[in-house]
Amino acid sequence: MNKPRIRAATAADVPAVGEIVDHAYRHYIARIGKPPGPMLDDYAARVSEGSVWVLEEGDLIVAIIVLLPAPNCLLLDNIAVSPARQGLGLGRQLLAFAETEAIRRGYREIRLYTHQTMVENQRLYASIGYEETGRGSEAGYQRVFMRKRLCD
Repeated sequence: MNKPRIRAATAADVPAVGEIVDHAYRHYIARIGKPPGPMLDDYAARVSEGSVWVLEEGDLIVAIIVLLPAPNCLLLDNIAVSPARQGLGLGRQLLAFAETEAIRRGYREIRLYTHQTMVENQRLYASIGYEETGRGSEAGYQRVFMRKRLCD
């Protein structure tokens, strides 16, 4: 298998990005009672604004990350790994990329949110240094808000 590489997504990647998000999140529909927010995003628009990166193995896109600039932090809006490639550290590679990208842009903090029922995600984020900052309803979803402060 070729070494994974992360690059900015292009318009040609939009179908693959949407497919990975759909496959990575569809099992949460039963748990949440509706499609998770990332399944409803406009990835053509996100790619056009330069917010999406893909992780490739060879010519195959196997994971994506969406990073949005905010006034005081970089928002990790979405991360998704193809179910067939989960558990291999690709998500952690993308999370490390997000930290590097945040520092490169001059941010000292990354923020994210996840659904309250996605407890496995909350545990993963906590294990790599994210702390919960609150819970609440936003955009019709019960969310857990988290942040990670970055070193200089």
